[in-house]
Amino acid sequence: MPIHHSSRGYETGAATYVKGRPSYPPEAAEWLRDDLGVGPGRKVLEVGAGTGKFIAVLKDCGGEITAVEPVAGMREQLVRAFPEITVLAGTAESIPLPDGSVDAVVCAQAFHWFATTAALEEFRRVLTPGGRLGLIWNARDESVPWVAALTDITDHWEGDTPRYRTGNWRRVFPAPGFEAAGERHVRHAHVGSPEDVIVKRTLSVSFIAALPPERQADVERATRALIARTPELADRPEIAFPYETVMFAFRKV
Repeated sequence: MPIHHSSRGYETGAATYVKGRPSYPPEAAEWLRDDLGVGPGRKVLEVGAGTGKFIAVLKDCGGEITAVEPVAGMREQLVRAFPEITVLAGTAESIPLPDGSVDAVVCAQAFHWFATTAALEEFRRVLTPGGRLGLIWNARDESVPWVAALTDITDHWEGDTPRYRTGNWRRVFPAPGFEAAGERHVRHAHVGSPEDVIVKRTLSVSFIAALPPERQADVERATRALIARTPELADRPEIAFPYETVMFAFRKV
């Protein structure tokens, strides 16, 4: 499966991605340990690791970490931030590791990009018997009016870009060789300046980062106008962007 054209925005927007994207709540580490068995003496692979937003959570659990990322701009940020881990060029459907070589595969904010039968077959190949697959996303809480308004600004440009919120990634489940092993939902927030957690977050969206500069400027102007007219955002040095973190675990059978 070729890499979607919208992902080219990550090549040029990797630095913006680092600042604009939220980290993960403490419950994510609990999920890794309890549902996926990540810990000392275990080998874990993150597929679609991006700039390494989730690597810090994996490191807190211990174990040997390998990351696979197809976008060169993202890999550069990842290697710079975490020189101590193994970083490989590859895709979900072509992982440069031997059969049965990892105890867990994790996809953080990424599985919707490669939700295919071929990817799941490749995950199953590299997993040990009984190994675990974990999928995790920070999903924006659109029950908050200003978050829904921000979505209206960006979604005009999404086209056919794969996204978690469409639910299309679910179509590959139930999957041969995997059984469901748990699901968790927790509230989360990205706290910081409106510039970082709203403007940079918006400009880091793949299909926005892939737009021509003049269209990106249009999106940025609309985003700043939203901030200016929203009382809980305007002239605030710090705000909280609300998310729901969703976590799914599967067991290789």
